[in-house]
Amino acid sequence: MTILLTGAAGFIGLHVARALLARGEAVLGLDNLNPYYDPALKQARLAQLAGTPGWRFVHVDFADAAALAAATDGERVTRPITRIVHLGAQAGVRYSLENPAAYAQSNLVGHLNLLELARHARVAHMVYASSSSVYGGNTKLPFALSDRVDSPVSLYAATKKSGELLAESYAHLFRTPLTGLRFFTVYGPWGRPDMALWQFADAILAGRPIRLFNHGDMSRDFTFIDDITTGVLAALDRPPADDGSEKPGGSRSPHALYNLGNSRPEPLLTLVATLEDALGVKAIRQLHPMQPGDVHATFADIAEAARDLGFAPTTSLAEGIPRFTSWFRQWRDRSA
Repeated sequence: MTILLTGAAGFIGLHVARALLARGEAVLGLDNLNPYYDPALKQARLAQLAGTPGWRFVHVDFADAAALAAATDGERVTRPITRIVHLGAQAGVRYSLENPAAYAQSNLVGHLNLLELARHARVAHMVYASSSSVYGGNTKLPFALSDRVDSPVSLYAATKKSGELLAESYAHLFRTPLTGLRFFTVYGPWGRPDMALWQFADAILAGRPIRLFNHGDMSRDFTFIDDITTGVLAALDRPPADDGSEKPGGSRSPHALYNLGNSRPEPLLTLVATLEDALGVKAIRQLHPMQPGDVHATFADIAEAARDLGFAPTTSLAEGIPRFTSWFRQWRDRSA
């Protein structure tokens, strides 16, 4: 039996793969290794998994239906794919303003291809990555699954909401068990270079200014990668029942949605101060107006995830930031 993992060379993908393999699962990882950010980082993540019993990786673009079929058909015969963790996507809010086609291809076409695979393979469960960005400019805090999410402020958010709607239709029509996870500002070792924490740490150590949008008046529900990984596995192990009951998110089909966040939003300036302490260097701060597509605050209501999945994040910024900076210094020295 095999778990198919997309986005395997990504930030969350690496940690989820490690956790699945550690508990003895067979994992087939897929990734297209695109150059949205340095593929060397993606290759280095994959190197952490090389040689692990139960691990196999295929370099493929899951938005290419024929290539996806070629990559998975053999596996489905020898070691059937019984579950899917679909984390692969074109990430980033700001980049969606520059290259919208990449988001349509990966987050819409690619997501549909995975739903088709799940349908025809009759998988027991597919967990897929959504995003807190679907809440758009919501000013009601915390963000709850009952909130309306039909006013996205970025194309990225629109594709993630569209992915949830596609999943709902597959759960309704084909009774495929599906769970969408709305991640809230994930950070930690092996993170992405386009994320604020990485960019701040790199600039501070190099003596460059950091840019603080909305003049620093923003807050985020920063969630450490270990807590997210625990939540992903808990969700995978608990497929929604096809019993007609209402699931988190409102579906009566076998389709559930959950917020995965720290449920403790922190001001951006607190993040910066904690990062300065961990690095032992003061930041040069530049204040800028709000960027298009950004939101002022995020805050996850995790009541349903706590109840159904036992999700209980424990990592504070004071603990998580030093763990990130310890890894980041090593990565930066290695890459210099």
